[in-house]
Amino acid sequence: MDRVALADSDARNDSHTSGVSWPAIAAGAFVTAALSLALLALGTGIGLSAVSPWANSGASASAIGWSAVIWLVIIEIVASAMGGYLAGRLRTRWVNVHTHEVYFRDTAHGFLVWAVSLVITAAFLASAAASVVGGSARSSAPATGSQSRETSGPHAYFVDTLLRTPEPVASQNTSELQTEVAVIFANGLREGALPPADKSYLAHVVTSRTGISGPEAAKRVDDVFAQAQQAADQARKAIAHSMYWTFLALLVGAFSASFAATIGGRQRDRVVTI
Repeated sequence: MDRVALADSDARNDSHTSGVSWPAIAAGAFVTAALSLALLALGTGIGLSAVSPWANSGASASAIGWSAVIWLVIIEIVASAMGGYLAGRLRTRWVNVHTHEVYFRDTAHGFLVWAVSLVITAAFLASAAASVVGGSARSSAPATGSQSRETSGPHAYFVDTLLRTPEPVASQNTSELQTEVAVIFANGLREGALPPADKSYLAHVVTSRTGISGPEAAKRVDDVFAQAQQAADQARKAIAHSMYWTFLALLVGAFSASFAATIGGRQRDRVVTI
């Protein structure tokens, strides 16, 4: 008798529907992705309106950076909360399920809305970026010597080293020479320092192009490379900080979607059947 009663109790506590309402999650995810892209476009327009090409005019770089961070957090809060709330209101009502379990399921629905919308948004942005890059590549002219060097991949530096002459060629095209110097600098930044052979070659290039003495050319090479290292380090720090803030904004979005889904689910369950 006890086993029969326990089985009947389990049957009453189980709903005939699934614990996950994927249609509601999909609807909330698409709403979240659409709102995110719309608010992102609005923020981009506001940011470009505040930037000025003239010095000492318009918003500063620091103000633009902090405004972008704040706007990113607002995007995550608004879009994720709206998508999570819709998922909570549109999900199937669970019959004879404990209140704590309903709360957990609603929280999970909100989190799934955030996760699916993040994948959709990332896929859309990646596809748009790939289309832009592909269009630019197709519209460009046929590769010249300098362009082929740029597209020769990670072996560009070794190819230049193989074909390098002892002294710079006076008739060498300026764009080709600039590309060669850029490849040497890129290798030096990757290695952390310019090899002595590269430093000597660059000094010869500067001497042949500017007419300054060898020691002055070597000093200029060292100074410019140090500036390039500093710029690369600043870019690395800026990207790292932007990733930290992006991670924080995404966490805020996950919390907003999960919490809003519980509110929507609670209101859904309070609806009286007529």
